Amino acid sequence: MEQEPSLLRAVGVAGLAASIVNVTIGGGIFRLPALVAGSLHAQAPLAFVICGVAMGLIVTCFAEAGKRVELTGGPYAYVEVAFGPFAGYLAGVLVWLLGCFAVAAVATVLADSVAALVPVLAGPAARAGLLVGTFALFTLVNVAGVRQGTRLNAIAAVAKLLPLLMLIGAGLFVVRPEHLAWTEPVGAGTMARASILLIFAYSGVESALVPSGEIKDVRRTVPRAILVAMLAITGLYLALQIVAQGVLGADLAGETTPLAAAATRVFGPWGGTLLLVGSIVSMFGYVSGMTLAVPRCLYAFARDGILPPVFGRVHPRFRTPHVAIATQSGLVCLLAITSGFERLAILANLVTLLLYAGCCLAARQLARRDPTAGTGVLRVSLVALAACAVIGWMLTSITWPEWRVTFAMLAAASLLYAVTSRTRAASSRAR
Repeated sequence: MEQEPSLLRAVGVAGLAASIVNVTIGGGIFRLPALVAGSLHAQAPLAFVICGVAMGLIVTCFAEAGKRVELTGGPYAYVEVAFGPFAGYLAGVLVWLLGCFAVAAVATVLADSVAALVPVLAGPAARAGLLVGTFALFTLVNVAGVRQGTRLNAIAAVAKLLPLLMLIGAGLFVVRPEHLAWTEPVGAGTMARASILLIFAYSGVESALVPSGEIKDVRRTVPRAILVAMLAITGLYLALQIVAQGVLGADLAGETTPLAAAATRVFGPWGGTLLLVGSIVSMFGYVSGMTLAVPRCLYAFARDGILPPVFGRVHPRFRTPHVAIATQSGLVCLLAITSGFERLAILANLVTLLLYAGCCLAARQLARRDPTAGTGVLRVSLVALAACAVIGWMLTSITWPEWRVTFAMLAAASLLYAVTSRTRAASSRAR
């Protein structure tokens, strides 16, 4: 068992479950129902069930690893303890890449939602200006201090859940059964592609588990919190897809703001506006929160001697890693301007699934090392292998250009790790 006794362990089951729900329900669900319906039609809810089962296997492995590794860092801490520093470093790179692609993807949906609310911002130039202004604001807020960034994030919690629950509660009464009827079969490859796209809506568990060093009674808290959170998230997503599909029917696939369109049908124009405002606030909070968290990866890489020292600079007044924050915001803004949601979401999901596979294998390895595991080793091994099999099936839908981008980035990260060995050793001695 790895431990960090210096941190205050104050996070319980309810607190961790709420954190997982809050982080996971980001911007993806406001766009994904239309994309999934475009390929699966009325069978789209089945993809949510498949993803729920897949995530159930994956988070079971997270729970098993979390029982045995109490270090702050979550998934990449699990991988590092199980397989060593280099594997842990690559897992950290995957977490950073996930943050880049996911934030850029949600930013594109944010821009589309704002344009739906304010049509004058719908053009390419206006959209780019909106994204630049948004990330400039996030950068200034988060450079000004962690407290300011945290306050901004807290606003989103109620704003994103209340309109969604209202839509489900009222929408279930106006669903048209014929819109949910299966009329044509869907191939396994199409289902795999839709399922890997939907994983985007579930990513976030790995971020919520990063502060493992501050969770009390890890062996009890982590498994129970993950179970509660995943049941709540899957139930919410499935209900939203059924309502959107049942209300909009074939029109769902063509919507850029599908839940707002469904709310307009259910409540009238004010309902669509309410959903749009709620989604904007939710995505605003998500992107702001990730702008607070993800640059710390660049800061940590600089601290460890992997990146140039400039990325580790701390603002003399605000005591924040201002260079890392500004660099991260600029990179993500560029991705959001030049790429569409689907491509960014697929790349985010590709690195997410690679990270999840590493965590599943780490859970198996950690259980084998645990002298108290007993017959539980076989159970953990079976769950880990089943999770890896599902991940492998989803990855069959990834195209070669998408693999090429990921391989190139991991190869570059590996080369950087190799050429900075002396710098990393010096940084380690300095600490």
